[in-house]
Amino acid sequence: MNFILSRRSIRKYTTAPVEEEKVVSLLRAAMSAPSAHNQQPWVFVIIDDREVLGRIPDFHPYSSMLLHAPIAILVCADTSNLSSPEFWPQDCSAATENILLAANSCGLGSVWLGVYPKEELMKGLSRLLELPENIQPFALVSLGYPAMEKLPSKRFDPARIHRNHW
Repeated sequence: MNFILSRRSIRKYTTAPVEEEKVVSLLRAAMSAPSAHNQQPWVFVIIDDREVLGRIPDFHPYSSMLLHAPIAILVCADTSNLSSPEFWPQDCSAATENILLAANSCGLGSVWLGVYPKEELMKGLSRLLELPENIQPFALVSLGYPAMEKLPSKRFDPARIHRNHW
């Protein structure tokens, strides 16, 4: 439970690169997420080119941490052959959360940058990364070794829990 409860959005990173085996581990975690009808629509773009990372804040207003992040992962959906296309955002949400939790468990800091359903953000990333038409950008995860520390948040609120009826 500790790596779940201690996960926080980390927006400042050291200059240390993220090891390739950790990136692969994060993607293994992402692809282990639950998926409606087992569609597994997720596909991922690893972004570690400084120039590319530096261009994202030009159109994504909440992504300035990418100017110093060593790497980011764009979680996308391949919508070309989905039997239940209405579920891909849920599937990609689960994959994104798994990346965040896995990052925390291996000592990395991360932050979920929303993309979908904002058309201007989706189009900006599609253009920048030359995504095919059937690939829908969903979320961008900024990653790196934390250069800041945040205490676990205390979000548990029993008043939000109802049993059997409202």
